[in-house]
Amino acid sequence: MSSDFVRKLAHRASVVTILVTTAFLSACQVRPLYSESTGVTEKLGSVGFSEAGTRVGQEVRNHLIFLASRGAGEVEKPDYMVDMQVSSYVADTLLVQSSDTSRAGRATVSVSYTLRTTKDNQVIKAGRREATALVDFPRQEFAKQRAIRDAENRAANQAAEFVGADIAAALSR
Repeated sequence: MSSDFVRKLAHRASVVTILVTTAFLSACQVRPLYSESTGVTEKLGSVGFSEAGTRVGQEVRNHLIFLASRGAGEVEKPDYMVDMQVSSYVADTLLVQSSDTSRAGRATVSVSYTLRTTKDNQVIKAGRREATALVDFPRQEFAKQRAIRDAENRAANQAAEFVGADIAAALSR
């Protein structure tokens, strides 16, 4: 084989590769989650959330309402309803052997949810999300309780972000 033949063959192969890649990439359907064409913003604005039984559950619920309505508040007659069960726990992590006390821990918030239509009660999405926030335990008891509360709030907001993204993705389909 001559070098001209090999060079022409390599050139043709590279042109074919570029054309195939271009055709493949043009078939991609990537679009923003909150795209106007999906109508997800309007759908999110018509989502209601079940009542929460705990302080941490109320934190999750409030943050989800804020995310779904873009700060406009709770919808009166929702087209979709999210039933949630929220649980939280705090675990000690760094135990000081000499005093049998902990210097740090983690707060974990778990949210199990089901997104349904209010018209026919059809399940659109169900899932479970979890978020963890780290916390340092000060020696003073009040400061320790406040640090735990702040960590629970951070974990609740993060879990709400995860659930909100799941709901937005489900409604954009």
